[in-house]
Amino acid sequence: MGSFQVAPAVAPPWAARRRRASHLGAQWPHAAEMLRLYGALLDVQEPAGLDARGERPGADALPGYVAARVVPAIVAATVAAGPRTLAEALREPPRDPEAAVRRWLAGESQSATEEYVARAATAPILEGVGVAGVARPAADGGCPHCGGRPQLAYVTESTESLLTPPRRLLCCRCGGTWVHPRLACAACGERASARLPIFADEERLPALRADACESCHRYLITVDVRRDPAAVPEVDELVALPLDLHARERGFAKIVPNLMGI
Repeated sequence: MGSFQVAPAVAPPWAARRRRASHLGAQWPHAAEMLRLYGALLDVQEPAGLDARGERPGADALPGYVAARVVPAIVAATVAAGPRTLAEALREPPRDPEAAVRRWLAGESQSATEEYVARAATAPILEGVGVAGVARPAADGGCPHCGGRPQLAYVTESTESLLTPPRRLLCCRCGGTWVHPRLACAACGERASARLPIFADEERLPALRADACESCHRYLITVDVRRDPAAVPEVDELVALPLDLHARERGFAKIVPNLMGI
């Protein structure tokens, strides 16, 4: 844990996330339950992130801070607003939430419930304080800020009219972003276009697609903000369930499941 250092961070767009979750929940019944829980988590994460920006817990204190200050509220929000299975599983919270947070930060395996709690509780602190770890080599596909795996990709309008807009990846752990080659697998770096199938539903989900790789059999969701300027990538990704199912049916696994385990 000593490798984590505190660095300045940009305030997360809590209001935009909340508005988008409400809008998409009303528009897409298949994602309504997930987005309702997501909205409840935002009500916990926003004040937790703001508190952390003021208190700035050090690297060594971070797991204990998250376990004591954020985990109980995350558990309570999930029990109140989450799907029945998850809510019932959390009626008995993790016995050692600090250890669960440490495992999540270290990228170690643990039960799905423990990982969900650690991830939901840690995210606003990492975003709010700007905690960065030792960067992994670019070929590993890891976040240059903390070494986490990419949760999704997104594309926005280029700031220069003659340039192709960059493809950015968003970290599953700290919410940091970084530029990644447009025609390269975010998991293994494969660049042969013939081995990089794209799954999309242009009619129903025009701003979403699943970018897959036949070399490593991984995929991730890409959010094209050019097609929907109102999109908030980390929220819109929760609506991509039909594309997730389509990719899985063809033998691809997501690089990392989202917070809701999809």
